Amino acid sequence: MSNVNSHPHGESAHGGLKKTLGTWQLWGIAVGLVISGEYFGWSYGWAKAGTLGFLVTSAFVAAMYTTFIFSFTELTTSIPHAGGPFAYAKRAFGPVGGYIAGMATLVEFVFAPPAISLAIGAYLHIQFPGLSPTTAAVGAYLIFMSLNIVGVQIAAAFELTITLLAVFELLVFMGVVAPGFHWSNFTQGGWAGADNFSMGTFGGILGAVPFAIWFFLAIEGVAMAAEEAKNPRRSIPIAYITGILTLVVLAMGVMLFAGGVGDWKLLADINDPLPQAMKLIVGENSGWMHMLIWLGLFGLVASFHGIILGYSRQIYALGREGYLPAWLAKLHPRFRTPHRAILAGGVVGIIAIFSDQYVQFAGQALTANIVTMSVFGAIVMYIISILSLFKLRKTEPGLARPFRAPLYPFFPGFSLVAAIVCLVTMIYYNREVALLFAAFMALGYVYFLMTRGRRKDDAAELLEEAVRPE
Repeated sequence: MSNVNSHPHGESAHGGLKKTLGTWQLWGIAVGLVISGEYFGWSYGWAKAGTLGFLVTSAFVAAMYTTFIFSFTELTTSIPHAGGPFAYAKRAFGPVGGYIAGMATLVEFVFAPPAISLAIGAYLHIQFPGLSPTTAAVGAYLIFMSLNIVGVQIAAAFELTITLLAVFELLVFMGVVAPGFHWSNFTQGGWAGADNFSMGTFGGILGAVPFAIWFFLAIEGVAMAAEEAKNPRRSIPIAYITGILTLVVLAMGVMLFAGGVGDWKLLADINDPLPQAMKLIVGENSGWMHMLIWLGLFGLVASFHGIILGYSRQIYALGREGYLPAWLAKLHPRFRTPHRAILAGGVVGIIAIFSDQYVQFAGQALTANIVTMSVFGAIVMYIISILSLFKLRKTEPGLARPFRAPLYPFFPGFSLVAAIVCLVTMIYYNREVALLFAAFMALGYVYFLMTRGRRKDDAAELLEEAVRPE
């Protein structure tokens, strides 16, 4: 049992996930998880609210995320657990709280990758018209699931590299289209198709909430890599805070420049708004255009690859605690990665990809519905995470908090109220998807109740296996 306390290969104390990630790698994960949101998905918000209306929505959501991340960092550094929000809510509210947070996070992270992979397919289809977007999307799953199985150090190094390239490409995009930017283009019909604000515009602003959230969705996934960080109490606050500031600047810049180069209505309801915006300036055959497509793929791949890492750690943590079947928490005997969890999430994603050809739900394309479903999971998780922060401040005042939420209780309080507003708004404007999300949560809760008796046995068996001498 002596190997419980140390491991020569840098594994965690219980012989599980390796502690190999530094500050830059965590920043790469934080930004990389999200950066595809700057490349696609957000333009659906223009169709709802117009450019000016969506700017209002995005500013509100950016304020919510900024205050949330400052608050969430306190939890991540105090409880550096691969389950992330699941671990915080379980500690604050017990098993039921853990279930709500864990299942909501799972929905967020399992449903985001199919939407991103479909965008990868759309980008590749522009370059290779004979390549099916569906085939490319499935190929992306197979490649990046394999890379995540090989090891977190390799995966994180790759994530940092492509994230830096993706940030560089967004800056290039803004620089290339800047000469064609006209504020009048951005503002024309900017209030949900009208030139002036009206009460109808207000409805569009609220209806666009999911697509503004897509700008920042999944940054909290860094929490799921906390067990693999070398010094989580120092590196995670730096990664989170610099990450959210990077993303806010990029999101606002991309949206403004894309909307100001021509008729922004041509960019709404499509999966590749940036190449189409650049085409208006440089033409279809420009070298800039081809560079944007290729380097734009780095942004999509960065998020796709990072979210695979995130969902696998969430599935692994829930399986380890007995909230999902215990066999999902098995680690690869050589790479010490949760290979079964990686594959399980991939199966769900590939099913969703093939469904895109046949499914029209709630009157909109499947990609938009997948984005909305993922956002429902995120918002529920944000709410219970902030409630956990308030609860733990009260019940565990002596808990070590290397980073404390600034301006407490105003920062977490604002993020909580904003998240509740977003949730109510999303339910009102996306009732069918809300019902589907509720059905997922209810089915999961049935499993949670059915397995209550054996949950402790599963956890004990996994712990025994983890500390068993090799």
